[in-house]
Amino acid sequence: MKLPFLTTFILFVLMTNIAIHRNNEKIRKKEEDFWDKELRANSTRRKSLEHLDYVTIPMDKLPFGAVTGNDEIDFCEKSIRRLAEQRIVNLTGITNTDLKLEYGAPNITELTAYDQNYTTLVTNLQKWAKELYDASLYKEAVSVLEFAVSTKTDVTATYKLLCDLYKNKLSLTQTEADSKIEKLLPIAESLNSLSKSNIISILNSQLGDNSKNSLPPTKEDVSEIVG
Repeated sequence: MKLPFLTTFILFVLMTNIAIHRNNEKIRKKEEDFWDKELRANSTRRKSLEHLDYVTIPMDKLPFGAVTGNDEIDFCEKSIRRLAEQRIVNLTGITNTDLKLEYGAPNITELTAYDQNYTTLVTNLQKWAKELYDASLYKEAVSVLEFAVSTKTDVTATYKLLCDLYKNKLSLTQTEADSKIEKLLPIAESLNSLSKSNIISILNSQLGDNSKNSLPPTKEDVSEIVG
């Protein structure tokens, strides 16, 4: 009676050891591949950054000065004006190793700064748009959000707020609102971000009558930032 149990136990131990060994081998291989790639990346020479997809802030098209006496808006506007004089690149979802391989290890500090400028930009655009929304300046909020989306932002709240504006605040017909939301989908589908699937789901959920009872995004949504 004890023999079958012992045999089963031994087989279980053997299978477990084999599984652990295979898993350890996979981990070891991944680590070796990573360090090999990192070594090659650190050896890559500097390359030109002139052909990067730099973000240009359309200063003449954004609603600067639409609201006065609002500290949050004043801060956002000052930050964006300052960024307009700097280089900005959306590098969301690209690792430092891949950046070094593509553009050279000596450029990593510059590239990191460009990407940080982008994160600062889209964060402030979302905050600015939300303040404009709260001030009932809906068209102005739309101009800010649409610019953010054009840069392929992955701030989930930006897409939520823009859908709410299209559906509920601009006196658009359902067909017109749906058309505008549908135009956001290709941009969302091109994102290189962990937020991609969630943003696509949000946009699809807003088509038709689905969003009539939805609430506008909260300030907490701003914390949801890719890359």
